[in-house]
Amino acid sequence: MRTIPTLKDGKQVHSNYTDEDKSVWKILFDRQRENLQRYASGEYLEGLETIGFNADEIPSFDKINKVLQATTGWEIIAVPGIVDDRLFFEYMSNRKFPATTWLRKMSELDYLEEPDMFHDVFAHVPLLTNVHFADFLYEMSRVSLDYINNPTAIELLSRIYWYTVEFGLIRENGQLKIYGAGILSSSGETTYSVSLDPMHFDFNAEHLLNSPYRKDVFQDRYFIIDSFENLYRSMHEIPEILKEKLDKTELFV
Repeated sequence: MRTIPTLKDGKQVHSNYTDEDKSVWKILFDRQRENLQRYASGEYLEGLETIGFNADEIPSFDKINKVLQATTGWEIIAVPGIVDDRLFFEYMSNRKFPATTWLRKMSELDYLEEPDMFHDVFAHVPLLTNVHFADFLYEMSRVSLDYINNPTAIELLSRIYWYTVEFGLIRENGQLKIYGAGILSSSGETTYSVSLDPMHFDFNAEHLLNSPYRKDVFQDRYFIIDSFENLYRSMHEIPEILKEKLDKTELFV
């Protein structure tokens, strides 16, 4: 089990980051910065600047939260690792995004089984400054809590989260750009996701709900939104489509 000296009583202990932690953050930040200037969504890049991340300083949750509170009313809350579905959606329904405080080791730079702080904070947090994206997360968490005791519904909703928040693409000025955190924190998947190798589909809620995914490989398909406003608006139709799918499933049980 991983020990987490950077977390105590639910708070980030910034003074406990080691020299290795600082080196890992700098390596990952510098490696992705060049990629992201070319491939990342403009909204993500604006958020990165608004939050004020840089290669030479591991972010302080307290400083981040002051910015988020002033922009969208959100905040990040420190957790030891992956939290269960109910707690995850309860946090987000209160506009709190759970994030780990630990960083991967040098030996884990290119592969990590469990999301670390670089993924949770560097990749996720900048878009929490975008009102439409933040509202999409809020609405999706509320719908998920309505179905929290229905494993089939949660599995289907996880596909929406996976293909948007984690592995979503956006079309900007006729070009494919990245906003999904799972891509933004991976140097390899950054270039792969916008190449001709995987399949690309326009965002369609029903298509997403019908698309299982794997966690242990690069994705074989990505879904493209036209704007974060339209992504937010999709939450008006997703509950209805979900209900129809669940009703059909029950007919065959």
